[in-house]
Amino acid sequence: MAELDDVLKSIEDLRHKLNRLYEQKGTIDKEVIKLSKMLDAMLNEYEQLIKK
Repeated sequence: MAELDDVLKSIEDLRHKLNRLYEQKGTIDKEVIKLSKMLDAMLNEYEQLIKK
């Protein structure tokens, strides 16, 4: 369960960072896109963990 908690924490952190960055730079900024992809990867990891 610790792994699941770590993933959830990372997802929350990335969501907050992405929201702040989006407000500053908009949707087409390279940093926003990179962070969005990182969040997608964490969400995919979370989905795999809950399927176990």
